[in-house]
Amino acid sequence: MRPLRRYVPSTKRLFQSSTYYSVRRFANTMAPTPPPDRRPLVISGPSGVGKGTLISRLFDSHPDTFTFSVSHTTRAPRPGETHGVNYFYVQKSEFEDLIATDGFVEHAQFNGNHYGTSKATIEEQTAKGKVVVLDIEMEGVKQIRKSSIDARFVFVKPPSFEALEQRLRGRGTEDENSVVKRLNQARKELEYADTPGVHDIIIVNDDLDAAYKELEDFVYKPVA
Repeated sequence: MRPLRRYVPSTKRLFQSSTYYSVRRFANTMAPTPPPDRRPLVISGPSGVGKGTLISRLFDSHPDTFTFSVSHTTRAPRPGETHGVNYFYVQKSEFEDLIATDGFVEHAQFNGNHYGTSKATIEEQTAKGKVVVLDIEMEGVKQIRKSSIDARFVFVKPPSFEALEQRLRGRGTEDENSVVKRLNQARKELEYADTPGVHDIIIVNDDLDAAYKELEDFVYKPVA
């Protein structure tokens, strides 16, 4: 039997590791650095384009600065999702009551389920000094454009439709029917994104680091 080998990291590896965690600890203890423009950020793009990864990176890089507007939905929670964190999971009747009382700034139906962004959530978080981030679909963007909400609009675009299809299928989380529906929706969203004046910036997510820098630069650009 071969003896077990004890792993001893190199000095260089230890230095890199300790430096990394020291930087992370330092960053997480720094005061929040709010952007000059405090309006809500509406970030949209087809499913599978990497919006969630870019948003998570923005949150991690600037702790206690941004917050999600937690949406309401009639779909069932997926494994690992939590009520009030990922979504407010409600019955269709409750969702319809909120529509009737003008409780949403936007709402839409996709893949048989309803989704909506609460006006109260945006107002509460903005009052706390947070910059609200809305990750929504095309129909939601259209409704917010027509609403009284003054926001900034970001669209995340794939390098190609073929690359997007590959990403969606590579996730392996949905059946073929669902993938086809998402791809059909993606075609509509990409076409809508080409409409002049709809979005303040369009970011092509071909390289994650480059795409994130473009997003961060836009979010933190000085107010003209």
